[in-house]
Amino acid sequence: MHELALCQELIAEVTRIAAAHDAVGASRILVMLGPLSGVEAPLLKRAFLVARVGTVAEEATLEIEQQPLSVRCTVCGAKSEVTPTNLLCRTCGAWQVEILEGDALLLKSVELFLDTAAEDHPVEQKAAAETTSAQLGNG
Repeated sequence: MHELALCQELIAEVTRIAAAHDAVGASRILVMLGPLSGVEAPLLKRAFLVARVGTVAEEATLEIEQQPLSVRCTVCGAKSEVTPTNLLCRTCGAWQVEILEGDALLLKSVELFLDTAAEDHPVEQKAAAETTSAQLGNG
């Protein structure tokens, strides 16, 4: 189940973000999941429950936003949203397309708990970190 390894890497990134902002924990983690990422959302949620134990994300919820699959045609240059089972240009019908988005697991945002002496509400930190199964396969 590579979803557990993905969650461990995700929590490592959340830990780095929390440390950079002197946060005591995370309350919400939002990821974008592309249809060609190779990740199953229900398995990711289940693995997150295991991976978060004893970490800054122990009390956090994991929210998954589906990312559309978009391509650019190398024949006519058109950009369009497609389905994983129909990777054809919607303008000219060509099969020569390159994927622009929809093939990754992206960390979109993290809500952090700061020390309660400093503030009484979570602060949201936008993250530009990307975690893909290809990156985790090498580590």
